[in-house]
Amino acid sequence: MTENELKRIIELFGNNVFQTAFCYMKSYADAEDIREEAFIKLYLSSKSFDTDEYIKAWLLRVTANLCKDRLRSFWYKKILPLETAAAIGTEEKPQDEFISYLFMLKPDYRIALYMHYYEGYTAKDIAKITGGKENTVLSHLSRGRKQLKDILLKEGYHEFT
Repeated sequence: MTENELKRIIELFGNNVFQTAFCYMKSYADAEDIREEAFIKLYLSSKSFDTDEYIKAWLLRVTANLCKDRLRSFWYKKILPLETAAAIGTEEKPQDEFISYLFMLKPDYRIALYMHYYEGYTAKDIAKITGGKENTVLSHLSRGRKQLKDILLKEGYHEFT
């Protein structure tokens, strides 16, 4: 892969990779680290892709796996996140208002809803990307929608009744 091709792919999918990592990690700094790692893996990969959609799916799969590995790591479990240590009364907010409501959901529900509604993937695609089963993803979508609806109703969004 050439540097120009990598730059083009970063411009196309950099935000998608970052948002996916942010949904898992709930930290801007960690999401940026994961995004960099995913693109380094792409650059070093000898894999060839037919279309940009295959590249995007591969990147999101790698991102999900990197996030899961980081969250499972002993080191990550024992450190205090930079945002927690530095934030005394300040909190970074996602740009999209509804993303903040997604963070109130369980991680599985949050990831499924994000990939479905923000990235446009089907349950089958999400199952492939996350390494789960399609029926499990469908359950996560259903339960996540219900929980999100309950949260939005509590927040005063009554058009969901």
